[in-house]
Amino acid sequence: MDISIMQPYLFPYIGYYQMIYCSDYFVIADDVQFIKKGWINRNRILLNGEPSMITLPLKRDSYFLNINERTFAIQSGSMGRITFLNKIVNSYRKAPEFTNIYPLIEKIMCFENENVAAYLHNSIKKICEYLDIRTKMIVESTLKLPPELNYQDSVIYVCKELKAKRYINSIGGMELYSKSKFKKNSIELKFIKTRETLEYRQFYNKFVPNLSIIDVMMFNPREQIKAMLTEYDLIDGRD
Repeated sequence: MDISIMQPYLFPYIGYYQMIYCSDYFVIADDVQFIKKGWINRNRILLNGEPSMITLPLKRDSYFLNINERTFAIQSGSMGRITFLNKIVNSYRKAPEFTNIYPLIEKIMCFENENVAAYLHNSIKKICEYLDIRTKMIVESTLKLPPELNYQDSVIYVCKELKAKRYINSIGGMELYSKSKFKKNSIELKFIKTRETLEYRQFYNKFVPNLSIIDVMMFNPREQIKAMLTEYDLIDGRD
């Protein structure tokens, strides 16, 4: 049993979906503090050959609240849904898969629940359905974790609750976890790394990596993206 745990992000890059793909369970960490200037309400797309930020506005609130306690301002915000979709159109209307992908993005954007966790959960689920990723998803707050646990201990707690034998994390979190501590709890620790050879044709000769999954879908047929989901390596954790 392999599981991965990650905060919900806005149209995250393909490595996020590789992590979901290689897991039996994917746990959406909605009960952790919202990270300002992270990837929860923004990402990058290709605009005129360069990475450009796309952002969904948030309703004003305390930055100490958890992700599932924050709310988007998609309907009322000046940089809301219409602005977001217009930027997608301006960036990708000449992309080979635009006519297939834009309706999916538009449908996702029209989800009515503006709670950040619920909205992003729906977005991730819809992209997984399109890519035929059948990993089971669990919302972490439904597991009722003890509040006194630090992040590493909470991960171990979730692994035990789900009877997982292996935990897979994004390569960017390698410094956060102790291989020996996971081993003491009979859990193997691995980190997923997208292969640097994963490239595809964009508008321009210079390939821009690690953009939103929107970019991947706009330039690649579904079957090709499904093949890309396997282009990763699992790396051992550090002691």
